[in-house]
Amino acid sequence: MKFKFLKIVLIGIVLSGCTGVGSKGLVGTGVSVAFDPRTVGTQIDDSIMQKTISTKIIAKDKNYFLSVKTKVLDGRIFITGKVDTPEEKLLITKLAWETKGVRSVRNDIKIKEKFNFKQSAKDVLITSQLRTSIIVNKNIKATNYQIDTYKKKIYIYGIALTAEEKDLVISEAKEILDVEDVIASIILVEDLRIQRE
Repeated sequence: MKFKFLKIVLIGIVLSGCTGVGSKGLVGTGVSVAFDPRTVGTQIDDSIMQKTISTKIIAKDKNYFLSVKTKVLDGRIFITGKVDTPEEKLLITKLAWETKGVRSVRNDIKIKEKFNFKQSAKDVLITSQLRTSIIVNKNIKATNYQIDTYKKKIYIYGIALTAEEKDLVISEAKEILDVEDVIASIILVEDLRIQRE
């Protein structure tokens, strides 16, 4: 049992390093073009929105370049990261809503606390385990998902081809040891504004 677990962890670490570049897709949306059901026009719109919101956030404070991440899918903005005060979190939410073409904003920014190496290592391990699980599962298009873990909470962003695939991704996340919560921002293909023909 220990050997199997160790094997999965090692595969996950290796594969998570391999998928980082290939999963950026045509316009840096984190979804592979080959499996991305959005039209090229929608992908470009999302890319422009992502660049716009990132620029606005960094213009407020250059430290946000490393501490705040944004992702745009079909006009929906997802924000993760860490800031020092609740006021900063509200400001970033406001900047996101002011972006032209935005349909919704999900702000999962956390207020900074003292750095904990042990916790950070555990979060990396959880992310690697989930990445490995969805890559191995033939019923999931793993390249359509981005995974972030913070304090044993998994944040999943992406596009599911079916409701069953969405449920399967969430189920895989919940099965990982020590996970306290799964926050899924997964859009179904049928909910996209315009789909690829």
